Amino acid sequence: MRSLPRRKLKNLHAEAAQFQRRAFVGFVAIAVAMLGLAAGYFRLQVLEHEEYQLRSEANRIKPRPIVPARGLITDRNGRLLADNVPAYRLEIVAEQVRDLDATLAGLAELVALDQEDIARFREARRATRAFRPVPLKLRLSEAELARLAVNRHRFPGVEVVPYLTRRYPYGELFAHIIGYVGRVDADDLAAMGDSRNTALTHIGKAGIERYYEDRLRGEIGYEEVETNVEGRALGVLRRIPAKPGADLQLTVDARLQQAMVDAFEGQHGAAVALDPKTGEILAMVSLPAYDPNLFINGISHKDWQALQAPSRPLFNRNVLGGAPPGSTIKPFMALAALEAGTRTPEQRTFSSGEFFLPGQARGYRDWRPGGHGWVDLNESLAQSVNSYYFQLAVELGVDRLDVFFERLGFGQPTGIDLAGEVSGVRPSRAWKRRAFNQNWFPGDTVNAAIGQGYWVTSPLQLARATAMLADGGVMRRPHLLRASQAGFNQPMRPEPQPEGVRVIENPAHLAAVNAGLESVMHGPTGTARATAAGSTYRMAGKTGTTQRVSRRGTERLDPKQLPYHLRHQAWFIGFAPVEAPTIAVVVLVEHGGSGSTAAAPVARRILDAWILPPAEEPAP
Repeated sequence: MRSLPRRKLKNLHAEAAQFQRRAFVGFVAIAVAMLGLAAGYFRLQVLEHEEYQLRSEANRIKPRPIVPARGLITDRNGRLLADNVPAYRLEIVAEQVRDLDATLAGLAELVALDQEDIARFREARRATRAFRPVPLKLRLSEAELARLAVNRHRFPGVEVVPYLTRRYPYGELFAHIIGYVGRVDADDLAAMGDSRNTALTHIGKAGIERYYEDRLRGEIGYEEVETNVEGRALGVLRRIPAKPGADLQLTVDARLQQAMVDAFEGQHGAAVALDPKTGEILAMVSLPAYDPNLFINGISHKDWQALQAPSRPLFNRNVLGGAPPGSTIKPFMALAALEAGTRTPEQRTFSSGEFFLPGQARGYRDWRPGGHGWVDLNESLAQSVNSYYFQLAVELGVDRLDVFFERLGFGQPTGIDLAGEVSGVRPSRAWKRRAFNQNWFPGDTVNAAIGQGYWVTSPLQLARATAMLADGGVMRRPHLLRASQAGFNQPMRPEPQPEGVRVIENPAHLAAVNAGLESVMHGPTGTARATAAGSTYRMAGKTGTTQRVSRRGTERLDPKQLPYHLRHQAWFIGFAPVEAPTIAVVVLVEHGGSGSTAAAPVARRILDAWILPPAEEPAP
């Protein structure tokens, strides 16, 4: 009979002891874990409470910028030159659209969409979250709005959103003064610096819009928006309103500006009219011009190509351009001689038709074959006698001329409130050495005497010097800003301007030169007497004609018989009424041929428009 195996008896005491040890270890581990957890909670809730509270609030509350309304721009009489108008844009929320390509195709049947619009939308969509709206098209027309309203049910996720956009009511008329705004790019953001400005969509790119950007922009406000974990807006908790930009009143007159453009009758060139007593720019044009409205929301490739024409409509001839001043420099040459004491008004010079420097066989000719005979200062201006100024310049010398013309502001910016103004060229020994590393020759002085050779002068520089003649020898800074308005319903405050600087002390010298300029217009031998015929007021002026390219062998031909590119530049400077001037004007007609036949008639129409009673208001 097999015996049963023996069972090992349990050691209950040992097992109890083992359990107690394990329980103690587990309890200690749990206690340590609880202490650690408590310490963590203490760190989060007490020691670092403020930091995590801020992070939490930042996740829950998102600041949303409020872009201010841009300041308005008006002319001196309150006519709006740049304003903000209601507009509508088309936006798409991508996550609400089932078939984006089909939606775009359907929208293209209702609104004018080109490839640039679609490409811009797709690029913006890639950088935007799916639940945020992305603009597809700006500035919808009324017809497009109507079609979208009827078909709204077909396009879930598509919204028509109202907003304010810039508008230039006068279009091309003030393009080179007002400039334009355009979309902000990376360079603009880097230049502005302040991170709050990243909310801006548009910024001044040219003209007054650029020069006074800081004033026109205003200050960005913001609102605190409560959001969920996905970033969706739930409500607005707090709002700090934006501060609108300052309204600006300019010195220009829209009626005179339109008259100035009309006076050119389609010719290319530039003109400036200013108040000699204040330096205020009354009107200023550069022709041809362009429509600044094309740039506001991004110019199309087609429109941009059209503006690359050889006539350079984007080029501001008054600020960036320049040309030899020709005979318009002669009044200032005469003034230099009077101030230096090398000439008197009565002193005469004989004009035989050709002037020779001692020891040289080359002759420098007068414009009239055979010359003008004996002429004094008055007749030298009236008939624009080259020989008189050839001799005068030799007597003065280039060094004294350089000092005098520097005093009159030639060869340096006028300081007008537009960006990028050029200095031009005031010919001198030092300038020629810097530019060409060459010595100055007597022939250079002779050429400079009649505004030829190395001279490069902008219409603005000539306008400032001409206004000095009309204002008793006081030089003033040309400017465009007349007054500004700091806030809504606040009065316009005049802009402080620097005092003028007296550059001519002897009034008799000015009187002699101005009498010669009056003879140009009203004297029996004046080169512009035909322009002043029938005038009810007295005017003073000087014509000028300069060549831009060599046309050796054709000098005596009628300018109108020459090819267009060989025709002379036509200048005119003047002011009126002579007894109490209220306007000084400079006109440059590109390839006009002759100052007396091309530029002077344009100036007469401008003077008439300012001095005579107005006819009609210009329509924006």
